[in-house]
Amino acid sequence: MKRRFSLRVSTFGIAAGALIFTSCSTTETRISKHPEIYQSLSPRDQALVSQGQIRAGMSQNAVWLAWGSPDRKIVGNMRGRPTETWIYINYTTYPYYGPGPYYGPGFGYGFGYTSVGVATGSHHHHGGRTFVFFGSPFYDPFYYSYIPPSIPYPYKTVTFANGRVVSFQYLVPPYH
Repeated sequence: MKRRFSLRVSTFGIAAGALIFTSCSTTETRISKHPEIYQSLSPRDQALVSQGQIRAGMSQNAVWLAWGSPDRKIVGNMRGRPTETWIYINYTTYPYYGPGPYYGPGFGYGFGYTSVGVATGSHHHHGGRTFVFFGSPFYDPFYYSYIPPSIPYPYKTVTFANGRVVSFQYLVPPYH
């Protein structure tokens, strides 16, 4: 019985790992799967794409090889010409510096500033229920998040007009 369970678990683990690794797309895998697109590029663009870089005037196919599929596409208009902007999303976590009224998000200690040892009251919502906690937030089980939030932000954008790059940006991550 144990052997059958461990066999199923390991089979599931291998299948999940294969799915994760095959869904990851890198510049090298896109080039190897689409050599005809890569070969149609100029030597200059081939060198840039191989390094994951783009330039103004590059085609959409070249950008796709270099950066991959965008997370969002926005149709627009620039100087009377139709455009398409590709947005690439990355994720970051909010930096946590420890307890205190001036560190990180929130309102500090309960209903205002208190020193350690002075009781405060604060409301918490957990599992569809509301709790009132009296005491130092240092001991409050709901005050601190055990899993930092994952915050999406755009980190690269590229805008095309007539199928060619007219502008691109590398954006600085928030909370850096």
